[in-house]
Amino acid sequence: MGSHDGEADELPPPPPVPPNIVPIKVDDAGRESPPNKPAKPQRVLRSRPGIGRKGLPIQLYSNHFKVSVKDTDGFFFHYDVKMKYEDDQPVDGKGIGRKVIDKLQQTYHSDLSNKEFAYDGEKSLFTVGALPQVNNEFTVVLEDFSTGKTAANGSPKGDDSPGGGDRKRVRRPYQTKTLKVELSFAAKIPISAIGQVIRGEESENSLEALRVLDIILRQHSAKQGCLIVRQSFFQNNPSNFVDLGGGVMGCRGFHSSFRGTQSGLSLNMDVSTTMIVKPGPVIDFLLSNQKVDHPDRIDWQKAKRALKNLRVKTIPANSEFKICGLSDRNCKEQMFPLKQRNGSNGDYDTVEITVYDYFVKKKGIELRYSGDFPCINVGKPKRPTYFPVELCSLVPLQRYTKALSTLQRSSLVEKSRQKPQERMTVLNDALQHSNYDSDPMLRACGISIASKFTQVEGRVLQAPKLKASNGEDIIPRNGRWNFTHKKLFQTCTVDKWAVVNFSARCDIRNLIRDLTRNASAKGIQMDDPFNVFEESPSMRRAPVSRRVDDMFEQIKSKLPGAPRFLLCLLPERKNCEVYGPWKRKCLAEFGIVTQCLAPPPRINDPYLLNLLMKINAKLGGMNSLLQIEASPAIPLVSKVPTIILGMDVSHGHPGQSDRPSIAAVVSSRQWPLISKYRASVHTQSPRLEMMSSLFKPRGSEDEGLIREALIDFYTSSGKRKPDQVIIFRDGVSESQFTQVINIELDQIIEACKFLDDKWSPKFTVVVAQKNHHTKFFQTGSPDNVPPGTVVDNKVCHPRNFDFYMCAHAGMIGTSRPTHYHVLHDEIGFSADEMQELVHSLSYVYQRSTTAISVVAPICYAHLAAAQIGTFLKFDEMSDASSSQGGHTSVGSAPVPELPRLHDKVRSSMFFC
Repeated sequence: MGSHDGEADELPPPPPVPPNIVPIKVDDAGRESPPNKPAKPQRVLRSRPGIGRKGLPIQLYSNHFKVSVKDTDGFFFHYDVKMKYEDDQPVDGKGIGRKVIDKLQQTYHSDLSNKEFAYDGEKSLFTVGALPQVNNEFTVVLEDFSTGKTAANGSPKGDDSPGGGDRKRVRRPYQTKTLKVELSFAAKIPISAIGQVIRGEESENSLEALRVLDIILRQHSAKQGCLIVRQSFFQNNPSNFVDLGGGVMGCRGFHSSFRGTQSGLSLNMDVSTTMIVKPGPVIDFLLSNQKVDHPDRIDWQKAKRALKNLRVKTIPANSEFKICGLSDRNCKEQMFPLKQRNGSNGDYDTVEITVYDYFVKKKGIELRYSGDFPCINVGKPKRPTYFPVELCSLVPLQRYTKALSTLQRSSLVEKSRQKPQERMTVLNDALQHSNYDSDPMLRACGISIASKFTQVEGRVLQAPKLKASNGEDIIPRNGRWNFTHKKLFQTCTVDKWAVVNFSARCDIRNLIRDLTRNASAKGIQMDDPFNVFEESPSMRRAPVSRRVDDMFEQIKSKLPGAPRFLLCLLPERKNCEVYGPWKRKCLAEFGIVTQCLAPPPRINDPYLLNLLMKINAKLGGMNSLLQIEASPAIPLVSKVPTIILGMDVSHGHPGQSDRPSIAAVVSSRQWPLISKYRASVHTQSPRLEMMSSLFKPRGSEDEGLIREALIDFYTSSGKRKPDQVIIFRDGVSESQFTQVINIELDQIIEACKFLDDKWSPKFTVVVAQKNHHTKFFQTGSPDNVPPGTVVDNKVCHPRNFDFYMCAHAGMIGTSRPTHYHVLHDEIGFSADEMQELVHSLSYVYQRSTTAISVVAPICYAHLAAAQIGTFLKFDEMSDASSSQGGHTSVGSAPVPELPRLHDKVRSSMFFC
């Protein structure tokens, strides 16, 4: 063997082992840290530094219900569940487990010491106190059993089965199946660990004890026939359904989960909505889904994709099956081999017959329209089981997991809104109907749930004052302000610009006139446009890339030089195909700032002001400024150079499993300002929530997102390095908090050290969560809580530094507060200082004249990720991952890189 470059010469062979010595195997030696490098200590979550005092007190109710736990001396016993058929094949059908465990409990109740079970539906079962044996094996017989599994040899039982090959087609009613169930002891969890949850002492036992309680809630709902989506439960009650069109319905249900809070254990209960497939005849679903009025117009390739894996009930057998696909031929032409008993000697003959003839002639079932359409296959691709489409009905409560259209999404939002008082009434009724106090498992561990909402004391923070042009004060009222008789704080000049129209219907001359008039009133100097470029009618049906290229050819040929700004008119407001390629061309290739709009039927002055605010911010202006920013007098931020980062990862819609995730970092610039930002965006592996591009060293260069932000801060802030870094992170769950402060924060620190090894800024990390179920209601008013409402007692974490903030004015529905968690704080914010900073950052959003519900840097990160995400042509990406089931393992597939933004626009607020 030759030695490798740069390595020491090969070592001599080891000495021979004496015959009386057994060598010891070293396991995973390479994984241990060398003795001179101790393992890096893990950062722990920041504990609460006290509660805030600022603001006017307000009495509120919260949708948390107090839980008392009487018996804390016992133990939860955890058992692993294994289920097999008689031939030792594992049971893998979804939803079968609960039927099996229910039957086991009925059959062997006395043998199991009358124990109640909490079963998660898969492989874990819990009891209060131990079962009689450590390993328990049982035989369970299920009647009327249908899983789609055939006997080991696949041979049909009995005659009259519509066989394809040796496959059994129609199951006889009351078929029985024998299963073997093994319950093996796995762990013992003290019920007293719930006390650790209440004290905020998170341990493996406390998290597991809380998980058991949530499993009990899920099981309670499963026994009532609910659809279960994590901790949300949906009943088959048509009064809870709303039609969204396209064969999709919104289904209203309830979220229930146990949480440890400052006032003890509580049950958090909220209204929840999911999407389900419209139940009923398959043909009706397809007509609605494809928006056609006759079965002849159905696209059966689309139908195959829409129906795959949905469950149907068939007639006349009234059995339930999962759809595997469709037949290749129509019902009248699709043949299969049918086995028939030959006389009295018990032999079988096989005859070829069509599915249509089998059902019409053999079964005597009239088929009105199915003959000319494909059959539904409820078997397997290689061993099909066919039914005519009109004999199949979709069963209720099946989740619809594909992306909703814009129209469906807006319909869902509109139809699921509830005013605060209505929501309180619905939740009260839901708690009473759920009847949790009767649940045998909850009673076994001494748990009872109060019937009243928890009363909490909130505080309403005073809205920060803003500055307009010439130092004029703007005083927001109810989370809103306006620029009536005022000019924007710092305005840009709109020169060297043109209008581009992609076939939108609009009176462009009037639009330009009204836009320049409004611009002048707000202090923006707006020259007349060089030209108006209309799309040629012949290009309207051309591929989108050609449409964009053709428009740029027009611009190049008619303008004296490169434009500084382009106003682009689009024909559709949402999902216009031109938007992404146009933005990419302008921002990445040419470095031209562009503002897109789809003109509404009536363009008024408020609409034009909103448009001008976006244009002003993109071209370097500022619409308004915080008074404390102008002073500057922001506690802890104005005294020391401080950069504020907003970080977010956006993922593809459901069903787009191979679409790359997009990570965005937005950073403040021109300290001591906190109203100006720029953005950097990278792609990363699909569905990867942790950011992988913060620090990317390649040789002597760092190509990560943080380096760009730090260098821009340095150049825009008088050549000062930030001594403090405040990070607002969106989109992570509580289980990922330690990863944020131990993995992502480490990457950010490494990016700093890569620039200057001696530089050690202080870091504060805050996570913002919108996807939670805590709501607040005023005690003496039917209205939403006022903007600026903050809560940091009773329903917050018992130990960690967190609070709820409702900075915005909720105009429709019930306001959803943002839940802020301060995970790490080296800067040393008090509760009041952190809450005031968060509140102030909800008033610096340059796109509107309202306070927003989450801090502006996070909103900007959403916008940047969404806009740059349109650069990639996701529909043309490789189907490699979808051919393997549509899932890409995290970190495995190469992801397409985004084009870099042009130098001219890289530090602009292009995302506004």
